[in-house]
Amino acid sequence: MLIASDLKRGQVVQIDNAPCSVLDVSFQSPSARGGNTLVKTKYRNLLTAQVLTKSFKSGDKIDEADFNRRKGQFLYAAGEEGVFMDLESYEQFEIGGELFDDIKGYLLDGTEVTLGIYNEQVVSIEPPSVVELLVTETAPAIKNATATAQTKEAILETGIAVQVPGYLANDEKIKIDTRECRFISRA
Repeated sequence: MLIASDLKRGQVVQIDNAPCSVLDVSFQSPSARGGNTLVKTKYRNLLTAQVLTKSFKSGDKIDEADFNRRKGQFLYAAGEEGVFMDLESYEQFEIGGELFDDIKGYLLDGTEVTLGIYNEQVVSIEPPSVVELLVTETAPAIKNATATAQTKEAILETGIAVQVPGYLANDEKIKIDTRECRFISRA
């Protein structure tokens, strides 16, 4: 059991009989005397992928979800699905839909991921926070691009598009932040 005032981003708790990942937590102190501090949460239901909000009193008790994080590996894409392997049990999972669509642009064969497992089912997949990908298509390098903050679109080897600085050319490896789909640096 957790107390609502101890909630943190990234925790997985049981809300309305479903595992939910806490996305944001804020505290609101009442102006009246004797009022309880409110804990406002924004969370994602891991079974339905809905993002919801809920308020708790600071002393409310919340159940922890029967949720495990395990190391996994992306093996390959099979049509609209991805095949992942649990690196502890070597069990393979075929995962499609939104769960795979949201992250497939960051995954190359063999990429290590974190699998979120609830009731022996994979309900979340977290790619590494930084990945290295090859620029396959972009406009020619812009002269004097380092003097000004010019950006251009680049298509990466997995098919996703990202804004990059104007000085980058084709066939360069770059680092991408997977949480914000943002260029970090050259690799």
